[in-house]
Amino acid sequence: MYAIVSMQGFQYRVAEGETLRVPVLEAQAGEEITVSDVHLISDGDEVLVGRPTIPDARVTAEVLGHGRGPKLHAAKYKRRKDYRRRWGHRTNYTELRIRGIARP
Repeated sequence: MYAIVSMQGFQYRVAEGETLRVPVLEAQAGEEITVSDVHLISDGDEVLVGRPTIPDARVTAEVLGHGRGPKLHAAKYKRRKDYRRRWGHRTNYTELRIRGIARP
């Protein structure tokens, strides 16, 4: 069984037991969160599609912790102008483990 959910402007395909990295959430490690923006649920035989969401459908997840992604580098360059600029950033994330998918 899997579901498609929206969290913080992104859509994710989630299944029970898998881990997921999302942008930072205001939750402590060990807390359980509930996601109510469920757009699709499939159990292999039956597919429920929401318009835009499925009412009373919930996905529960446990917060495993917070972290930072790998360093990403970017650069600008203009030829013959002695212009070079480099910068980088690391994105903060929250790691979740999907506990269950509840159908209406």
